[in-house]
Amino acid sequence: MACGPSLSLLRSVALVWRTLRSMRTALILLLMLAGASVIGSLIPQLPNSPEKVFGYTADHPLAAEIYSRLGFFDVFGAWWFSLIITLLVVSLIACLIPRTRGTVRSVRQKPIQAREIDSFPHYEERNVTLPAGAATTVCRKVLRRKLFRVAASENSLAAEKGSAREIGSLLFHWAFLLIVVGAIYGKGTGYSGRAAVIEGETWTDSLAGYDGSIRTGRFFGGDFSGSQIRLKDFEDTFRASGIPMDFVSRVDLLNPDGSLVRAAEIRVNHPATFAGVRVFQYGFGWAPVVQVRDDGKLLWSGPVAFSQDTAPEGVPQLALPWRGVLKLPSLDPQVGITLELWPDGQAFLQTQLTGQPVVMVVARDPIIRFTTYSGPLTDPSQRRLDTSIMKEQAAGILGQGQVVDLTTGRALETGADPNAGLTISFPDLRKYSVFEVSRDNGVWMVLLAAILVLLGLLPALYTSKRKVWVRLESGEGRTILKVGGFAVQRKSQFSKEFSDLVAALERAAGKVNP
Repeated sequence: MACGPSLSLLRSVALVWRTLRSMRTALILLLMLAGASVIGSLIPQLPNSPEKVFGYTADHPLAAEIYSRLGFFDVFGAWWFSLIITLLVVSLIACLIPRTRGTVRSVRQKPIQAREIDSFPHYEERNVTLPAGAATTVCRKVLRRKLFRVAASENSLAAEKGSAREIGSLLFHWAFLLIVVGAIYGKGTGYSGRAAVIEGETWTDSLAGYDGSIRTGRFFGGDFSGSQIRLKDFEDTFRASGIPMDFVSRVDLLNPDGSLVRAAEIRVNHPATFAGVRVFQYGFGWAPVVQVRDDGKLLWSGPVAFSQDTAPEGVPQLALPWRGVLKLPSLDPQVGITLELWPDGQAFLQTQLTGQPVVMVVARDPIIRFTTYSGPLTDPSQRRLDTSIMKEQAAGILGQGQVVDLTTGRALETGADPNAGLTISFPDLRKYSVFEVSRDNGVWMVLLAAILVLLGLLPALYTSKRKVWVRLESGEGRTILKVGGFAVQRKSQFSKEFSDLVAALERAAGKVNP
């Protein structure tokens, strides 16, 4: 009775191991992995598009609750996805190790002699002129020229070829395992995030540089590269209809100490790679330079990165204004300003007159509409302003080069003292680039695996397993050449191959003229 639980446990472990060693299990796990990837592609994911997830939650609360409990909003970070990956790796290893051992034994083993070669699907006899010993020697040379592995025994030859097909298949499956391991290693130890860099400014690859928009792997140790990107200028090209043609960011790539590595141009689908990170062009935006003074004392001066709301259906995205926020916590009472940039002032006038949105692709007489609020600043975000307990103070329009009084919303007249009261000015308009920065240490493994996959497929396409036996027997003043064989793959093509092989052996051993 004492041995029962132990035996049951051993049997259970053995059953699990046999199940994992099954190719059927590996295929089922692959299908589950593919299904999970489809779910992750169709349903918005929190790490990539949190705003879409929030919108989906608002529109479909019941489905969102179910998806959230199942982990569908973060498929690739869910525990069950990690379990599938782990079981798949274990299953592949369990399948490949015994198969590799068998292949190694098969390659090292010499071809085995057969007893009755006339019972094989392909068999022919020929009379030849050379003695049996000499005919055996020349037939062995013919088989070797045709890339057969040959084992000789007296006047008998056993030959086979096509082992490269099994080796290639094995290499393909090991390469697939390497792809899985490379993806786990690269994603687990790497990171990916977005960074907005304004023209003329320098960005550093550090945790603070991503402003919270970063996703790190489960095994990431916090070792950012510390490399820097200085955006010299950003240029975009559009068609007359507003369809984009090209986005290019001209940057200087810098070492952590600020020394120049090289200058580069980053375009869509043309990233820059340096210091172990890849930098992709993801987006762009406007960043007007804003200055705020209080009785001549400079409170704020610098560019502010603006963003857009999602365009409603039927409205071009570039027809919407750009929005930003400026907070002045040092004032008493505190002041917050909402800013609305129209890069094309003429498009703003046309929109106001006709009510039809106009696409803005160039800066032309830009203006900023602003609203000033006074009261406690309760929202710590630099991109949002909570005005629920604040008091609206003034509103107005600010043109480039103008100075406007924030308390009245009126532009200062010519000759007025620019150092009187709380004022805002708009001296310059810049652009910013949004870069997708990622580090994946497993890229080289995936690349190597892809090369091995191709190398493994070639033998499967151009080789087949063939086995041939040759026997030379001395008769009444003559030598009889007996040849038998069969094909493991592509059996329909073997008939002609076998006939050509027999003819070559007959010629080498001395063909008897009629």
